[in-house]
Amino acid sequence: MEDETRELVAVPIVPIIDESIIPKKGLKNEDPLEQEFPVVEMFYSIQGEGFHVGVPSIFIRFGGCNLACSWCDTKFDEWENITLRQIVEKLESWDCERIVFTGGEPALQDLETLSQVLHPLGYSLAIETNGTIELPEGVVDWICVSPKNQLYTSVKIRQCVGDELKVVWVGQKLSMYDDLVAGFTHHFLQPMYEESKDAAWNGINFQNTNEMVKSNPKWRLSLQTHKWMGVE
Repeated sequence: MEDETRELVAVPIVPIIDESIIPKKGLKNEDPLEQEFPVVEMFYSIQGEGFHVGVPSIFIRFGGCNLACSWCDTKFDEWENITLRQIVEKLESWDCERIVFTGGEPALQDLETLSQVLHPLGYSLAIETNGTIELPEGVVDWICVSPKNQLYTSVKIRQCVGDELKVVWVGQKLSMYDDLVAGFTHHFLQPMYEESKDAAWNGINFQNTNEMVKSNPKWRLSLQTHKWMGVE
């Protein structure tokens, strides 16, 4: 048991991504509907974690990321470039007005154009971001920052305000977020889920995260309920 605990709290070793690789935004098309975006997938499901757990939502998962977290379950380096017009046509097939931009890292995308087109159509826009790129003001309605500086200690968190701070716990001290918590209304601690590990390993991880929340009641526990349910 002692060996498993040491493995549980060990920070995974991943390569540090130089922040200089963050691409600059390209020129916008005259017709915003003809602008292309790298989309890994679009799907309609329920929000499985964090503040809006259980809320029906449309997820747009964008390709590309400036980090490479060991627990990431997304093939963010495989995508199809599609126009915003095609995105809107797909959205119209679902009876839902809440959209979540995720990735990869969605803050790499042209959020101003997405907001310009989607807000007037009645959509509420949320984003799940690692916080390394500061968001343009007013382009989304809900900001969830899930910082990865527990892995990338040299990476600066630039989006320091938002609605939801959702930390994946891998054994780090919560004091490292003391400068961030004041900028967010809701604070969540979420156990790292390792698909490569068995149920017993992940169960210990969940239990330890639960104890961490009990010892730090300013934080709330977040679980990835969609994985338990077997849905996207």
